Amino acid sequence: MTIPTQQIVPTLTSSLEATLTPLSATAVGTESQLVIAPMLVVLVAAVLSLLLGRWPRARIGVSLAGGAAYAVAVAAIDWYVVLAPDAPGAATYQVGGLPAPFGITLVADGLSAFMLTMVAILGIASLVYSTRVLPEIDRRSYYFPLFHFLALGVTGAFLTGDLFNLFVWFEVMLMASYIFVAYYGGPQHTRAAFWYVALNLLASAVFLLGVGGIYATTGTLNMADLSQRLADPAAYGLEPAPVVGLFAMLLSVFAIKAGLVPFQFWIPTAYRAAPPQIAALLAGATKKVGIYAIIRLSFTVFADAEVPVELAVPGTELAIAGDSPLAYVGAALFVMAAASIVVGGLGAVGRDSIEGVLAYSSIGQVGFIALPVAIAATTPAVRQFAIVAALVYALNHTLAKGLLFLAVGTIRSATGTSRLADLGGLAGRSPALGGAFFVGALALVGIPPLSGFFGKFLVFDAAARAQAWAVIALLLVGSLLTIAYATRTWNNSFWGARTPAVEDATLDHVQVGVVVALAAAIVVVGVGFQPVYEFADAAASAALDAEAYVDAVDPTPADELPGGDGQ
Repeated sequence: MTIPTQQIVPTLTSSLEATLTPLSATAVGTESQLVIAPMLVVLVAAVLSLLLGRWPRARIGVSLAGGAAYAVAVAAIDWYVVLAPDAPGAATYQVGGLPAPFGITLVADGLSAFMLTMVAILGIASLVYSTRVLPEIDRRSYYFPLFHFLALGVTGAFLTGDLFNLFVWFEVMLMASYIFVAYYGGPQHTRAAFWYVALNLLASAVFLLGVGGIYATTGTLNMADLSQRLADPAAYGLEPAPVVGLFAMLLSVFAIKAGLVPFQFWIPTAYRAAPPQIAALLAGATKKVGIYAIIRLSFTVFADAEVPVELAVPGTELAIAGDSPLAYVGAALFVMAAASIVVGGLGAVGRDSIEGVLAYSSIGQVGFIALPVAIAATTPAVRQFAIVAALVYALNHTLAKGLLFLAVGTIRSATGTSRLADLGGLAGRSPALGGAFFVGALALVGIPPLSGFFGKFLVFDAAARAQAWAVIALLLVGSLLTIAYATRTWNNSFWGARTPAVEDATLDHVQVGVVVALAAAIVVVGVGFQPVYEFADAAASAALDAEAYVDAVDPTPADELPGGDGQ
């Protein structure tokens, strides 16, 4: 389908826009060692926790201190790059002092800072939760070092400025997650890990082939350098057309990481097999790496490539048309997002355990994130607003789904089960846990004044601005499915008479406290939404402003490359 590009239509958010003023910092870019700080912090925490394996209490202390230091480093980047009155909008760090595009470049701008903030919030919650659920023997294992290496991979993916190192950080992230999926060692965990490894090894091979093809075609892998070469191919003697096919290879890889249909089949088994606090990270953080990569490469790197696109849809009168690779990106994302919303929603409605509901729900919810990205790719008039909608929805999904997975872990450790048939009356047994779960479920549904309301409202509004009425119908179907599985889960688990498993449950107050803290964060984001909107708007601006990204990295221009002719 093709989204029309007519003038923006009046919508229900006219009053919202009147009060939500975007940040006005100009992205001119600076060099700062602060950019690498989160990676160094989490790397030191991983190494120290590995060395302290014989002293579990010291290992836990170092891990918690590392998590707190990581949050401080991310907050410092947020302030320095985006939130300060004189914020430059982007900061870079050249590893080893080698200039771009020859050295390894790290870039912190509004988009990467926004994503890092989500990881910091959920990472601390999962880390604190981990200290309460691991038995003594597991505290002596490699759990905490792997936790930090997982965070290192995610952080590196958000900060890297070149495609090859994006591949490297993907692999660091995935190696840790492979072990976590098989962590409990049972037959179902081993089977889930096998399929998870097999699919991601295939994705990694495709990723590497795509990266190699792009290097052979353009002569660079630095994102800023690649952006400026595709924007002016004649100056570098390039033919940009092959880039479309190569980018399609990368898009399929990122769709696998995000869990979009038809690449979603690893999610239900992997999320059920992993420890709940890790499933929270997989859904709330690693899944967002795929979304981030789609946004970054589509709009910062490849958007300015002038490649005429005109492809008829077989069996219909529709056509995919445009003057950049974004036409293909938008069409592919529309199909995958629509299928994800339907498949995920229908799958969640029929599950018999809370983990199963949440696993399939994650498939559907990522469709809600990908749809506004598709709108942004096909409708320039609403491009920035649509990316803001996607980012706000991603933030809500991180908080809500992280809360719900941690709540499931709390329920399972207290009752020994998460099967809906074995639960009931949990709200009466623990009003705090019941209230927090209720907040998380309402956030997924999109009830005001929670963060989920603004995320869902902005997604609907982006579709309305683009006059994508079929998309609005799809969003309504997805929302009804969300209400159905959220209501069913609540009624079967928290409402009604207490089952024997619930009656005999012993709840851990720290676990409940972590879940309640995330529920409070959902409420705070919703009630104080204006700064969140401003931050998301700055992130969207950073994603779309390729010129500012190039200026911040400052790669060597064509006439200064070896040979002097830009070839």
